[in-house]
Amino acid sequence: LRLLPQQTYLRAGMAAAGGAFERKRNVLCCLVTRILKAEKQLHIDNLVFRVMDACQKGDFGPGRQFLSFCCHSVDVLSCVLHLLNQGYLRRQHGRPQVLEY
Repeated sequence: LRLLPQQTYLRAGMAAAGGAFERKRNVLCCLVTRILKAEKQLHIDNLVFRVMDACQKGDFGPGRQFLSFCCHSVDVLSCVLHLLNQGYLRRQHGRPQVLEY
């Protein structure tokens, strides 16, 4: 029986993937915030559609043009929940499907 050293290249690959996920979440959170700042309040379905549309077009704000990346509604909803928990967004009283910045 021989002990082999851990393979560090696998951990480096996983760290790089984790960084990519973090960057994607940051971009999506910025898009959600930017759209809601402009609109003040928006139905969650409309917000998800607008964020996904911006991702497809590669429109990430003034002066920020990147290649478009794959974005799913689950990704956007996850970011919305994250921003709700952080207190950046809130739901309207009586109409929880409408979000406010």
